[in-house]
Amino acid sequence: MTALYRKVAAMAAIPNERGGPGGSEGLSGASLFAGAVMMLSGPLSILMRASGIAADNLFAASQYAYRFDLTAWGWIHIVVGLALVIAGMGVLTDKSGGRGAGAAAAGVSLITQFMFVPYYPLWAIPIMTLDLLAIFALTRFHVGTSGGR
Repeated sequence: MTALYRKVAAMAAIPNERGGPGGSEGLSGASLFAGAVMMLSGPLSILMRASGIAADNLFAASQYAYRFDLTAWGWIHIVVGLALVIAGMGVLTDKSGGRGAGAAAAGVSLITQFMFVPYYPLWAIPIMTLDLLAIFALTRFHVGTSGGR
């Protein structure tokens, strides 16, 4: 019985080689999800906004407080899309500032999508949902285990 007790105590105190659940090594499922969502949302945003730059009369909106020329919107969303791709790569490669940069990029994307709702709500609202899920996944609190304490 003592050998079994020592084995269980050792397994509980020392995380496995991948860091175990909540360990500091490797990515959690939420971080992988957020990185994948940003790597999907970024290129889609770039492609969608490139069509806005190419055809300036593709989208129409009535009087709107954030009414910009669609070429300006296209460039804004291309820059945001590139930021999402770069931040998504940072999250997926587990860089030290990747989670913070990812949350910031998803936040900026959320704001710009909100401002774009009158132009194309069927696109902006689902992307806003993905941005919110990515922000939630990247900013949630992770409880880590420390071996030997």
